Amino acid sequence: MTMSCTKNVTLLLLSAALSFGFATSTMAQGASDAAAATAAPTKAEKKAANKAARKQARAKKNAELKKLEDAGYNPSQNDPNYPDKLQQAQKKAGAAQGASQ
Repeated sequence: MTMSCTKNVTLLLLSAALSFGFATSTMAQGASDAAAATAAPTKAEKKAANKAARKQARAKKNAELKKLEDAGYNPSQNDPNYPDKLQQAQKKAGAAQGASQ
């Protein structure tokens, strides 16, 4: 081969190696960016998760209160025997739940 042909081949191989190295580094960077995006939830995602958790907790609390009211507990009464009536309703609701299972 002549000197100019050798230079051309060398330049071609060098440019191919640089292109390949650049492509792999950007692919690796893209993969790390994707991993970072999935690892850290955004502010909106956190807000939505907190809202869903609050909604679920509220539904659970309301369902428990409904069971106690069905068992005879009235939370709006100004009752001097407050803990006794609540405990009776809890026992009654627990007995009804155990019987239905």
